[in-house]
Order: sequence, then structure tokens, then C-alpha cells
Amino acid sequence: MNYTILIYEPHKEFAARKDPEWIRTSFPAWPAYTKALIDAGVFVGGAGLEPPATATTVRLRDGKRLVQDGPYAEAKEQLGGYYIINVPSLDVALEWAAKCPAAPYGGIEVRPNLDPKACS
Repeated sequence: MNYTILIYEPHKEFAARKDPEWIRTSFPAWPAYTKALIDAGVFVGGAGLEPPATATTVRLRDGKRLVQDGPYAEAKEQLGGYYIINVPSLDVALEWAAKCPAAPYGGIEVRPNLDPKACS
């Protein structure tokens, strides 16, 4: 079953991504985590995300498209990226989530993906 690991990071940690010291000391954990997922045969996909200020929100109201620049809501943590993994159970997904480099300072949400066949 596919699960999505959603990585929420505090603003301070998210902003640190551009700091040369963070790049030197913290960034290497991310490719290592991705490689571990790939080597275990559970990696399906994923990506890091640009800051919320780069977001655009779209809504359709009364047949009209409404576009808003920036994040829709202010939050203490922001979605920094995600991984999609294919594992046999939620317990295994939670084990992988706990290994995420952001787990010590952020929030890691795990959600089962809907089966596309169930939606047809």
C-alpha cells in the first residue's frame, strides 16, 4: 500500500535551508534518507517544496477561478516536502517516518493514499 509522508517544518528550520552551515551539516541527511528508501525498495516518489510565499492557491467559486498568491493560511509549521512510499502496513510507514531527518524538529504526518480504483 502507498503512504505519503508529509514533512512539516517550523519556519526557522525551513528558512535555514539557504544557510551554508545548514547545507554543510544538515543537508547530507536528506539524500541519505532518500537513498535508504530507494535501497529498501519502498520509494515511489517525493520532492522538497519551495517556501510557502511561492505558492499560488486556486479555488473555483460559482464557476469562476479565484487565484491567490502566497499561502492560504498562516501556520507555525509549513509543508516542506513529501515522500510516497509503498510498504505493507501503517506500522512500517511510521517506522520510515520516524527516520526522516526532520522528525527531531518538525512534524511528520503519514497518510494512506487512496486506491485510484476505489475512486472509479
